[in-house]
Amino acid sequence: MLIEFPNRPGREPVRLIGYLARPDTGLSALTREPPGNTAPYPAVVLLHGCGGISSHSAAIADRLGAWGYVALAVDTLGSRGMERGCCSDTFQDQAFDAYAAVRYLSALDAVDPARVALLGQSMGGSAVLYALDRDLAAQYFRQMFRAGIAYYPRCAVVSSAPMMTAPVLILIGDADQLNAAEACQGLKTRALPESAPIDLILYPGVQHAFDVTQLKPGRSSIGQWGLEYDEVAARDAEAKTLEFLTGHLAGPGAPQTRSR
Repeated sequence: MLIEFPNRPGREPVRLIGYLARPDTGLSALTREPPGNTAPYPAVVLLHGCGGISSHSAAIADRLGAWGYVALAVDTLGSRGMERGCCSDTFQDQAFDAYAAVRYLSALDAVDPARVALLGQSMGGSAVLYALDRDLAAQYFRQMFRAGIAYYPRCAVVSSAPMMTAPVLILIGDADQLNAAEACQGLKTRALPESAPIDLILYPGVQHAFDVTQLKPGRSSIGQWGLEYDEVAARDAEAKTLEFLTGHLAGPGAPQTRSR
């Protein structure tokens, strides 16, 4: 369902828009099998690409709901009256919106505030990395995400020596012409020893937006970047996403907070 929720104090706009899916309501309740655990549920905040929130975003949220998670897809562009966020620093707004979303979710009786992950694609994937880097957005918040998943992000957005505050899974094709896989390999190499683990999955010959079924057949973006659905990579990434979330959000945990 579509919802509005408050932004962080002092940030604009005052209210944000999102799509909320829960395991016990709507399409998620109809497709969920087996029933699994009961509330309070773990949760996932979703961040869209530069084209904005879409039916693809809603489908991911519903899939997460069917897996047993409360999912909130944040509409960063629509909340600001924007149509597209490409070629901008909108991913920074998304990173801060993510902390507004986790604050909102943590106040819901249906959500376990100690078990919230962050997932984003393309621009949203870049925002995941920006949000979790200790020296970037994460330094401003006490509440922390338990894990982060970045689909084909621009890995150069993080600091030169990143220190991730939560385990991160990066999924990207080595033929991605928009966001270079080499930068993600460099991110993993440059991470400080005390950083949370960074797992990197490279898909040979796979291009940008490989999990978007609407991109079949593939097409170019702005005349130069290849965008193409790849069923094998998409299915593998979906399985690895479920495995990663299960591994990091299973069972109750101590509240994830910072000391500053």
